[in-house]
Amino acid sequence: FPFRLFPLREHGMNSRARPLTCQEIQAFKKSKEVMQRFIRAYQLMLRFYGINLINEESGELKRAENWAKRFQNLNRFSHNNLRITRILKCLGEMGYEHYQVHLVKFFLTETLVKETLPNVKRSALDYFLFTIRSKRKRRELVHYAWQHFKPRGSFVWGPHDKLLQYR
Repeated sequence: FPFRLFPLREHGMNSRARPLTCQEIQAFKKSKEVMQRFIRAYQLMLRFYGINLINEESGELKRAENWAKRFQNLNRFSHNNLRITRILKCLGEMGYEHYQVHLVKFFLTETLVKETLPNVKRSALDYFLFTIRSKRKRRELVHYAWQHFKPRGSFVWGPHDKLLQYR
């Protein structure tokens, strides 16, 4: 079977790659070597996108030195958004939900606050946000997106009345 760098329990674009089973995920999680390789693969992809993992424990991220050139690539080629969605889903499968939160917030900041990735904005809002497994963390990120979205009245990813009251 073809090997996937970020395997999921669902079918992807490669019809020959079979989805992971729950038993395989559990076996991966129990293997220190597999999990270390997974983190290395994640760091490799982040570097490709112009991002550095600065804290393996927390999942905190920052722009890499070559971010401007790499962000041009991200902005130009939308197929990267599918890969990022896959990576986010896989992070959740492998027990790295805290990594998901940092990566989604990174993209929300770059698209909505710093406005460096305008062509990634829709994917960040439509797909990246909704890979977050924790309802509480997802709500926090939806609220963060709403706070920075312009024009705020056009924000469709959450009910405005609840977002106004969010604490």
